[in-house]
Amino acid sequence: MKVLGINFGGRPMERCEIMVKEALFAAKEAGAEVEFVRTVGMNIGHCRGCGVCTDKRDSGSNVHCIFEDDYQKIEEKILDADGVIVASPVFSIGTSGQMKNYIDRFGAAHDLAACEMENKKRIEAGKTGDELLDPRYFKKRYVAYISVGGASTPHWASLGLPTMTEFGTSMYAKVVGQINGYGQGMKVSPLFDDELMAECANLGKKVVESYGKDYEDVKWNGEEGSCPLCHGNVILMNGTDKVNCASCGLPLTMHVEGGKVTYTHDKADEKYSRVTKEGLYDHYWEIEGMKEVAIPKVIANKDWLEEHKAKYKNFDEEIKKVK
Repeated sequence: MKVLGINFGGRPMERCEIMVKEALFAAKEAGAEVEFVRTVGMNIGHCRGCGVCTDKRDSGSNVHCIFEDDYQKIEEKILDADGVIVASPVFSIGTSGQMKNYIDRFGAAHDLAACEMENKKRIEAGKTGDELLDPRYFKKRYVAYISVGGASTPHWASLGLPTMTEFGTSMYAKVVGQINGYGQGMKVSPLFDDELMAECANLGKKVVESYGKDYEDVKWNGEEGSCPLCHGNVILMNGTDKVNCASCGLPLTMHVEGGKVTYTHDKADEKYSRVTKEGLYDHYWEIEGMKEVAIPKVIANKDWLEEHKAKYKNFDEEIKKVK
């Protein structure tokens, strides 16, 4: 088993790095081959929404982003890995911009449902071997997250883990556990916190122990959280007792009794959660449905759209005419 540890934007030899490396030490002791990557000195540009990566996937090629930078280096390492342990600093409530850039570029292109459907089409067309998508897109992968914030008040790091969890969603990786490592400003260094370092080591060990298991047999390692599936604590409210987990989308029913809030869900609704394979397919068919509506509409109204976009294309000139 190969476990990759990533310090996604944290300073060299500081909190994120120390915590990931502690997890890797434990993973190595548990029998894994390990590798560490620090991204802070790398160039990982933002996604430009051009769609070329998915177009390549759906037209006979493998997934490839045409904007060449260090993104491809990280992508290859993740595809080679069986387990990934990620740490990210929380600079402004959520995960680092570097990590979010990576998630935006990796996500849609490596969506498991879309890759499976494309491979199915190729097999039905008689294609084999290198004519099929890269087999690494389909293997089981086990991930763990470490969010690292300086503030002692947890709400200042409240979107760290919820944002990080999108890292493994599209490729249908199993989240083994997570650590909300806020409060590092007062602690100065995680090395002063024996309990926290033990949690990091245990996380690395659990990633290795999960290897090869069916996802439903993997035991969660971390705080239980509010959501029974992804263990997130951020809830999307809509003014009723019918709510959703903001991290994975699971529909929940909220109960308040004696000042305590609990959440329950129907087993059948798990198909809408992003951490289930059914949830990935639900979104895949949603997108396919959009294409069926959008493409004919664009074709039928091509000239009209070009005419009406002119005002916005020539914004600098047009805005001067507004009194």
